Amino acid sequence: MPQVHCSDGIHFDHLRVERDGVVVIPNLSLQLTERRIGLIGHNGSGKSSLVRVVNGLLPSTTGHVEVFGENPSQGPRHMASTVGFIFQNPDHQVIFPTVIEELAFGLRNQGLSRRDAEQHGLDLLARYGRADWAYRPVHALSDGQKQLLCIFAVLLLEPKLLILDEPFSALDLPTRYQLLDLLHSLPQQILMISHELDTLNDFDRVIWLEQGQLKGDGTPQEILPEYVAHARAQRAEWAVVTA
Repeated sequence: MPQVHCSDGIHFDHLRVERDGVVVIPNLSLQLTERRIGLIGHNGSGKSSLVRVVNGLLPSTTGHVEVFGENPSQGPRHMASTVGFIFQNPDHQVIFPTVIEELAFGLRNQGLSRRDAEQHGLDLLARYGRADWAYRPVHALSDGQKQLLCIFAVLLLEPKLLILDEPFSALDLPTRYQLLDLLHSLPQQILMISHELDTLNDFDRVIWLEQGQLKGDGTPQEILPEYVAHARAQRAEWAVVTA
């Protein structure tokens, strides 16, 4: 079968992924071109494996993947200018002691001088009303501020796609809403894993994975109630088994 090359969004063609000999995604074909896409499913459903395939952290076993015309099989370094990845825990992502050093790191890897990279960082902080952060120690930031710093660092690289893996799990409600407003204001396509279902209410599309397979695909209004009902039914079954 000839491969179809697409320059917009994320395309999976008969994707199969195995980890340590275990099949986590058996056969998945999807085209994701909407601006805001949520990814839901129980723990172990294949969500994290899927997004790690997209940015080249996890190789596919068979099938074809294309992200804005790029092939993730060439690795995360190749995908860095196309895909920005925000981890659940910002402490797993931040590596430098000050905000400006963290912001400049990715740009310096792309060949900019230290001076130019730091100036880009300063300009971005000023744009978002955070100019006073520049020389703060990262450890002095709150969890929400660290998560915002991670987003800023990725935005400086101007990727076409942002992937967020449970970005709100450790944040209080006001901070969660502030970061969500920021995400909706960005021009990039966003693919976000979340167990906080209310954060997906205004998304364009929700993908529901179950054992690495497509269980549901539609608008939040269609998929989220089905997912909640399914979870409640599973809870009822578990209560019967353990009674």
